[in-house]
Amino acid sequence: MAANKSRVMHRSLRETPPKAIGGDGVWLIAEDGHRILDSSGGAAVSCLGHQHPRILAAIARQASKIAYAHTGFFSSEPAEELAERLVGHEPGGLGYVYFVSGGSEAIEASIKLARQYFIERGEPKRARFIARRQSYHGNTLGALSAGGNAWRREPYAPLLSPSFSHVTPAFAYHEKRDDESEAAFVARLAAELEAEFQRLGPENVAAFIAEPVVGATAGCVPAPEGYFKAVREICRRHGALLILDEVMCGMGRTGTLHAWEQEGISPDIQAIAKGLGGGYQPIGAMLASGSIVDTVRNGSGAFQHGHTYLAHPLACAAALEVQKTIAEERLLDQVKERGRRLEQRLIERFGNHRHVGDIRGRGLFWGIELVADRGTRQAFDPKLKLHQRIKSAAFAGGLGCYPSGGTADGQRGDHVLLAPPYIATSGDIDMIVERLGAAVDSALKDVGH
Repeated sequence: MAANKSRVMHRSLRETPPKAIGGDGVWLIAEDGHRILDSSGGAAVSCLGHQHPRILAAIARQASKIAYAHTGFFSSEPAEELAERLVGHEPGGLGYVYFVSGGSEAIEASIKLARQYFIERGEPKRARFIARRQSYHGNTLGALSAGGNAWRREPYAPLLSPSFSHVTPAFAYHEKRDDESEAAFVARLAAELEAEFQRLGPENVAAFIAEPVVGATAGCVPAPEGYFKAVREICRRHGALLILDEVMCGMGRTGTLHAWEQEGISPDIQAIAKGLGGGYQPIGAMLASGSIVDTVRNGSGAFQHGHTYLAHPLACAAALEVQKTIAEERLLDQVKERGRRLEQRLIERFGNHRHVGDIRGRGLFWGIELVADRGTRQAFDPKLKLHQRIKSAAFAGGLGCYPSGGTADGQRGDHVLLAPPYIATSGDIDMIVERLGAAVDSALKDVGH
């Protein structure tokens, strides 16, 4: 092995990324002293930025008491307090929480609870799940089966469950017809979902799974008005559950604690992670309605699922302090205010850009989509790897952002996702857009545009 070769399996096995050795609010510091403005919170994770003193102190306090206790034997103070903060007031009927270590685990738990719920109800035939194309629900095999991103699914297709099927996403930029109103688009999507229920047999469907604002695979795509009300009604009519994946878009990212609050509906089961703990410890959670949990309690009496690090005391202590900080410092108001500024600045910089076809998002969760031709919405040739070029150019210019490919259909298309920390200042927002603009133009020049 070469002296400089890393033993860590990095995302790219052909190169070792620079080491991050420090953090300071919205900034990350590399070992060579390079300061990177973290405009995406990693992957929409670092909602309070880096090295927040309140969170570090909370972790230290908990570490001085107890770091780990298996949930087969014990609960812990931070787990109980965090649960009370999240669901003690039963938002949207969600009355219980199951703490895991990340988003994929939260989705796995959601799928399994939905299945067990119907077994306990005496409806064992309900074993089918409907999701959407171009969705992303995680990388474990169950979560990957639920997801509808072609590129992520392809290598593992023989291993994925046939219990999942996929319908058209509520992605107006690519899916709405030019002669179609928003209401007509919603009606068409609802009719397709209804048809899928009928194809599978409504009595066989356990749940519909969706992200309220689609994150990594499509770049901050909110649904058109009325879509989730229509979806909620179809699920209700057929006795199926609605599972909402707010791993990326939840916990304040869109301006309300839960993204579904802006849709006028609530789910039966919800998955959260990322902004729950802000990256200070690995944590995710499944929130479930009281009626679902009561059904299992009154039946077998136990959720037949588990992981070693469920409700980890250190992770729960960190997440508890993150949530207290967001509430006490009224950061959701700041997300809305800074979000309006980010939208305005993106429109000013990219609204007339010949290769930016769409600007979309909510709160501090925004994306721009790059196109070769605005008129036809034609994507760039995937071989150009434009999104990777933008990432590299941005990093060289002191900006960390989250570009991805396959935006349009899992293979074609490029977008850049922005998810700044909730503590970002107006000046930070301006700098993010300025540096992104320079990176986009530099990358386009590299590919002859």
